[in-house]
Amino acid sequence: MNATAQIAQSPVSVSIGALIERCRSEIATHADRLNGLDCAIGDGDHGTNMLRGFDALLAERELLNALPIDETLVEAGRILVMTIGGASGPLYGTLLIELGRALGSGVVNNEFSSAFQQAVDAVAKRGKSKGGDKTLLDVLYPVADLLDEQHDIEGLPGMAFAFAESTVPLQAMRGRASFLGERSIGHMDPGAASCALLIAAVCRALNEGCRA
Repeated sequence: MNATAQIAQSPVSVSIGALIERCRSEIATHADRLNGLDCAIGDGDHGTNMLRGFDALLAERELLNALPIDETLVEAGRILVMTIGGASGPLYGTLLIELGRALGSGVVNNEFSSAFQQAVDAVAKRGKSKGGDKTLLDVLYPVADLLDEQHDIEGLPGMAFAFAESTVPLQAMRGRASFLGERSIGHMDPGAASCALLIAAVCRALNEGCRA
């Protein structure tokens, strides 16, 4: 089954609570690595901040699980904005909030890819950045393209990690890392890394049809 069709079925095949637990577990497992990536070109706390946000989502999983999918995404986005902090909170929050708003009351096959593209564009606008600036957009934009192409969901995790890896030779053009200029070259962007981890966690959960 292709990714957009499987994501469209997620409200009935996979619980939101289970997705939150998977994502939180992935961030917790890699929090130290994310902090390490951020130490090289940022404040060194990206993993800690992301874990705080997903701990907050986990604490509200029963509420989020009871809402319609669009409302769940909007509320989850607001929680991340308030709890992650820094630049990542507003960016991840915007992604979920705008995805929820774009989906409205339902998801049908190719509607998800269009909604995801709108949400990614909103993240770019919020961060005043674009693909190639060494941000999480270097993962989000190519993933959006794959969803639009009806790409098979099983291959998305590996491709998301490859997209994060592609930020290593880039010079950061936005955020604290941009102050380093050419010294930011040679390091993976921590936001791209966490984005790939989360995309992989969601895809694997959908593929397995996990339930809370």
